[in-house]
Amino acid sequence: MSVDEDSRWLEWVTKQFETIAGDDKEIDIDEFKTALKVKESFFAERFFALFDSDGSGSISLDELLKALNLLIHGDETDKLRFLFQVYDVDGFLGRNVKCCVCFVLTGSGSIDPDELRTVLKSCLQESAISLPEEKLDDLTLVLFESADKDSSGSITFEELKAELENFPEVMENLTISAANWLKPPDQEQKKPQTPRYLTRAYWQNNSRKLLFLCGYVLLNLMLFVAAMLYHRKGGGWFMLAKGCGQCLNFNCTFVMVLMLRRCLTWLRATWVVRILPLDQNILLHQIVGYAILFFTLVHTAAHIINFARKSQSGGFSLWEYLLTTRPGIGWVKGTASLTGVILQLLICLMVFCSSTFVRRSGHFEVFYWTHLSYIWVWILLIIHCANFWKWFVVPGFVFLLEKIVGIAVSRIGGLYIVEVNLLPSKVTHLVIRRPQFFQFKPGDYIYINIPVIAKYEWHPFTISSAPEQPDTMWLHVRSMGQWTNRLYEYFRQPESLILCSLFYLQVSAKSGENHRFCNIKCYVDGPYGTPTRQIFASEHAVLIGAGIGITPFASILQSIMYRYRMRKHTYPNCSSTGCENVKDSDMRLRKVDFIWINRDQKSFEWFVSLLTKLEMEQADGEPEGQFLEMHMYMTSALSKNDMKAIGLQMALDLLAKKEEKDSITGLRTRTQPGRPKWEKVFQKLSEENKGKVHVFYCGAPALAKVIKAQCEHFGFNFYKENF
Repeated sequence: MSVDEDSRWLEWVTKQFETIAGDDKEIDIDEFKTALKVKESFFAERFFALFDSDGSGSISLDELLKALNLLIHGDETDKLRFLFQVYDVDGFLGRNVKCCVCFVLTGSGSIDPDELRTVLKSCLQESAISLPEEKLDDLTLVLFESADKDSSGSITFEELKAELENFPEVMENLTISAANWLKPPDQEQKKPQTPRYLTRAYWQNNSRKLLFLCGYVLLNLMLFVAAMLYHRKGGGWFMLAKGCGQCLNFNCTFVMVLMLRRCLTWLRATWVVRILPLDQNILLHQIVGYAILFFTLVHTAAHIINFARKSQSGGFSLWEYLLTTRPGIGWVKGTASLTGVILQLLICLMVFCSSTFVRRSGHFEVFYWTHLSYIWVWILLIIHCANFWKWFVVPGFVFLLEKIVGIAVSRIGGLYIVEVNLLPSKVTHLVIRRPQFFQFKPGDYIYINIPVIAKYEWHPFTISSAPEQPDTMWLHVRSMGQWTNRLYEYFRQPESLILCSLFYLQVSAKSGENHRFCNIKCYVDGPYGTPTRQIFASEHAVLIGAGIGITPFASILQSIMYRYRMRKHTYPNCSSTGCENVKDSDMRLRKVDFIWINRDQKSFEWFVSLLTKLEMEQADGEPEGQFLEMHMYMTSALSKNDMKAIGLQMALDLLAKKEEKDSITGLRTRTQPGRPKWEKVFQKLSEENKGKVHVFYCGAPALAKVIKAQCEHFGFNFYKENF
């Protein structure tokens, strides 16, 4: 470090020390735990003792600076000596003598199996990983045998150093991750970057959407100018109101066109999908909704100003213009002003209740019921404006026809929930008897109504089973709102056995009441298409699911493997080449990468049996696993270069190699700790040269922005699921 950097670091650490130390200018064990955010007391006490060089029971600023200087700025040997002392538990008996550049070993100078087991157990707790005692013993044994080179029954510092050299990615940045809190913020001058929306990659990857939006804006501008010129004799404010009114005629019908789900599903199977951004219809629906709000506010404001000016010249007062029919404005008994006020209130209410804050905060029903007021909006618009019906008649007829078809389809045949599984993280797995006429494609979604939960509510969910699965289809519903919580609680409580008693079956002691058979009536509207219908036209598909966002990919993965087996049956000689050069009309895929990111260990239990089956099917014909490659990430687990997790991650790697399966999920694919480093992930994908890469994502919107930015950088196509 330069002199300036060292001075800035010293100033920053001093400031942070004063924040957590308080008036006594010393940090005790509780303050230390809080500052470093260490979950497990074992590591907190070990780190604290090593920082507390004089054994006083508290850490001074000088002691903190010496320790942090080693951990953050020291060389690999210094950091390894610190790590060794953490693991050398019986050396933690007296005072720890420490100089400014390294820690001096004062204990036994070796690590025995019991010490290693104690450390690994604490590592598991720190990473929120739960494993049986037998598995902990296996992890201890495999790491100890690998590190104890001379079979002496203990691990020396040199042996630990030699073992760590087998993990270069760990040695690259060995530190206590929580100590990063005490690093000063980066003040380096960043090179000015071109805004994302002005980059060539952004315009190339969003060309259809941007061209569509340009056309949309141009059309609104033309309508606005034409209406203003037609009413130019009425004055400026009247012209402004009429211009916005004409734009509202168009937008209040176009917003409906964007939600004609059956028409859009049909269009996705045609050449139109290559021209129009059909996969972004919900985003466009939201944009048009905000445009309607803008035009209504300007339209209303312009009329109010115009009425205020008229009221000054006599005749009627302002409130009579706005709230009565006396002025006779409007083609239906002078009701234009009254209907306009009501329309303004309804549109504001609909837009507010459609916001992400309302929909994502467990109040989906508020959004659902207020959005149904679109019927009243259309009725009031027909009364309010003499020309609106001309814009509305054709789209309105198609919309009505869609609704009639949807009601008819949902009522034809008997659909019943025949099996229920309550999974970890409050996920309800519904198995629905599938009628013969019900056909869908991988990734499609449906609207479901379950009268025993809510008689009039319909909610969208992705079908998680493959179309090739006969007789039944699956839904996986995570409890995130009022309706989904009622669904979970209904099947969790004994009262639900009233409807399930004749069909109830306790499958095993493990599942117990979490698995039952029943016969509950439900109604389904759909299926409706999604962007994932493009997956089989891709050559290299990357599926990224976050949490419950795996549901559309569960269906897709099953269907992919079904078609993969059929292709191998049709082309039996492709087993030696991985079928990479074989293409057919049903599936052009040459490579599939599946990335699943979960917060905790239990979340992997949702689909682990399915993923295990997919691995086994592929392993039979593809020993190298070339076609379908899985990548699992557990965000609660600490990374490999964290001192609180390094031993555990090394042991998990060694045991996975020995047993050929992951200790966390049971899959052959090793679960990686922390979050994916997206730049490295996408760089590797681009280097595989398996054809054009198409990335399909389902999960949190915040992560979608990160992945989309990386796709634009590497020139990948990006598709986002909404259900």
